[in-house]
Amino acid sequence: MKIEIAKTAGFCMGVRRAVEMALDAPGKHAEPIYTYGPLIHNPQVLSLFEEKGITVLKEIPEQGTGTVLVRAHGVPPEDKQRLKDAGFQVVDATCPRVIRVQTIIRVHARKGFATIIIGDRDHPEVVGLVGYAGPWGSVVSTMAELDVLPAFDQAIIVAQTTQNIRFYDQVKAWAGEKFPHYKTFDTICDSTEKRQAEVKQLAERVDAIIVVGGKESGNTRRLAEIAAETGKPAFHVETEEELNACCLDSVGQVGISAGASTPNWIIKRVYRELEKLPARKRTGAVKTLYGAIETLLLTNIYVAVGAGCLCFACTRLLGMTPAVAPVAVAMLYVLSMHLLNHLTGTAEDEYNDPERARFYEGHRLLLSVMAIAAGGLGILSASAMGAAAFAILLVMSLLGLSYNLYLIPSSFGFKFRRIKDIPGSKTFLIAAAWGVVAALLPGITVKGALTPATWVVFVWATVLVFSRTAFFDLLDIQGDRIMGKETLPILLGDRKTFGLLKGMLVGCMVLSAAVAAVGLVSGLGFFLTLCPAAMLILIKGYKKGRMLPGMRLEFLVESLFLLSGIITLLWVAVK
Repeated sequence: MKIEIAKTAGFCMGVRRAVEMALDAPGKHAEPIYTYGPLIHNPQVLSLFEEKGITVLKEIPEQGTGTVLVRAHGVPPEDKQRLKDAGFQVVDATCPRVIRVQTIIRVHARKGFATIIIGDRDHPEVVGLVGYAGPWGSVVSTMAELDVLPAFDQAIIVAQTTQNIRFYDQVKAWAGEKFPHYKTFDTICDSTEKRQAEVKQLAERVDAIIVVGGKESGNTRRLAEIAAETGKPAFHVETEEELNACCLDSVGQVGISAGASTPNWIIKRVYRELEKLPARKRTGAVKTLYGAIETLLLTNIYVAVGAGCLCFACTRLLGMTPAVAPVAVAMLYVLSMHLLNHLTGTAEDEYNDPERARFYEGHRLLLSVMAIAAGGLGILSASAMGAAAFAILLVMSLLGLSYNLYLIPSSFGFKFRRIKDIPGSKTFLIAAAWGVVAALLPGITVKGALTPATWVVFVWATVLVFSRTAFFDLLDIQGDRIMGKETLPILLGDRKTFGLLKGMLVGCMVLSAAVAAVGLVSGLGFFLTLCPAAMLILIKGYKKGRMLPGMRLEFLVESLFLLSGIITLLWVAVK
C-alpha cells in the first residue's frame, strides 16, 4: 500500500498558537487555568488539557479566580468583559485570522452596516462574530437563506474562516448580481483554502482518502465532504482505532488529510497503522521480515548494531587494526542507553510512538534486564581495553543513570535540578556518548592519548549521530512540546533546526574528505562522505513529503550507521 500525507495536514497557525498558549499557561498565569469553551475541536487534545489540570469553563460565574483562555474560535466581546468583571485574568487565544474578521465586522457595524455571515449558525466562531455585528447581524448557511434576507441599504458579507470555498464563491456571485453595492471580504483562512484544494488534488492520485480529525470540527467535516465529492472512497476518522471499520483491503494508494485542529501525533498513529496493514494481511516471508524489522527497531538492537558499525568505521579511519572489544563496547553501551531512555520516556512515547510505548509497558521487566545486562557487559568489555576506557565508560554509565534524577535540592532554587531539565541536553548527550564509544575510547586505547586525528573522527561521528537524533526530535516535536520537554527543535523552531542539520551534514562531508586528503585519517574518509550525504537526502525527502514518518523512515535513518560499516568492509576488501 502506498500512502501519501497532505502537506497541509495538521495544526494550522491559529490552533498551534492557542495550544502552545494553553500549555504555557500553568506556572505563567494565575491558577486555576480554564478555557472558555473547548479551546479547539479535538477530543484528544482536550483530554490532554484535562490531564494537565486545564478545565473547560462552560458558563461564566458571577465571581471567579484564576485565568481563562479565550478559545481559538473567539467569543462575543460581551463575554470577554463578563469574564473580566467576574475577576478572571483573560488570555486571548483567538486565532489572528478570526480576529481580522471580528475587526472588519466591528468597524463596519459602527458605521451602520448590516453584516451577513456565511457559516454554521451554532459554530463557536460564528457565535463570536455575531457578537461584533450588533443588531444587524445575519447568519446564512444556504443559498435559500440568502434569498429570503431583506435588502439592506449597506451591508458587508464575510465568511467563517473555515467555510467551503466553492459555496462562498457562489455567495459572492449572488451578491455581485443582485446587490453589487454590498461589500464582500475574502475571510476564509488561506490554510483552509490550501487544505481544500490539496484534498482535491490528492484524490486524483489515490484510490481512497482518510480524513483525520474531531467529529465536531467544522473544517474537518468539510474536508471529508470535499473528499467524498471527488467520487473516491472517503473516511472520516478521529483515531487509528477507527481504521478497522474502513474498507481498505483492495486499496493500493491511500491519501491522508487532516483538519486544522488535528495534532501530528494522531496523524502519525494513523499513518503507522496504515503502514502495517499490508504486512499483517500477508503471510510467509514478507510478514516475517516486517515483524523482524519491527522487533529489531523496538528493542533498539538494530540501533546497537549501527553503533558497532560506526565504531568499526571510526577505528579504520584512525588506521587501527580491527578489534572485537571496542565494537562490543559501542554496541552494548548504546543498547543499554537507548533501552533506558525509552523505559523512562514512555510518557512522551504515548504521543510520539504509541506502539513503542505499548511494547515497553508490556515487556518492561525483560527490557529492564536487557538494559542492565548490556550496561554491565559493556563496562566489562571496556575493562579489556584498559583502565582509561573502563573509567570513562563507568563515569558515562553513572551519568546516564542519573539523567532523570534530581541532583540539586529544591531548596537551592535552581531551575535545572536534573540533567534532563537542561534544554536540548538529550540530543547533545546522546550524540556525544556515541562519539565517545565509537571514536574516543578506541583512540585512547590504541594511541594512549587523544591525538588530533582521534578528535577529528570523534567530531565526524558525533555530528552524524547528532543529525540522526535531532531529526527524530523534529518528528516528535508536538509530543515533546506537550510533555514540556525543551528539545532542540522546540528551542530553535523546525525551520532553523532543518537549516542547522543541513549545514552540519555538509560540514561533516567536507571534514571527512578534507582530513583524508591531507592524510590525517585513512583514505576511507573519502568514501564515508556517503553517510552524511545519505542523511541529507533523507531529510530533504522528508521536507518535500517523499519520506513519511513511520517505521520505514526510522529504519532508513538507522541504516545509515550500517552503511558506514558496509562501506568500511568494502574499503578493507579492495585495499
